[in-house]
Amino acid sequence: MSLPGTYSLALYRGDSYAWRFLVWNDDAKTDPADLAGVTAKAEIRDRPGGSSIMPLVCTVTQPNIVNVELTAGLWLTWQLLSGAWDLQLTYPSGEVLTIVAGSVTVTADVTDSTVSSGIRMFAIPR
Repeated sequence: MSLPGTYSLALYRGDSYAWRFLVWNDDAKTDPADLAGVTAKAEIRDRPGGSSIMPLVCTVTQPNIVNVELTAGLWLTWQLLSGAWDLQLTYPSGEVLTIVAGSVTVTADVTDSTVSSGIRMFAIPR
């Protein structure tokens, strides 16, 4: 069993993203993996084992494609600017294999951004 591949995410908070990962049985990428019956799961967390979790939407397309999506709506509760993520596959046999993992950096957005401290200041005109 080998370690997962590395794929770091550089994200702009509030934006939508989609990634496609092709899974191969060989390094030459000539033998597509059979993903029949496989389920995929991916999460961004504040750190490995952390309690702040943003689940990503995953779908498997035959023969060897895993689509991962981060929709704009998933950002509603995520205020952190860094973290970690991974993508794991669960085979019908129950075997779990993490195929890719990496760090996450988030650039704070401007449009539709929120004040993370919950404190808002207003100037009252006289």
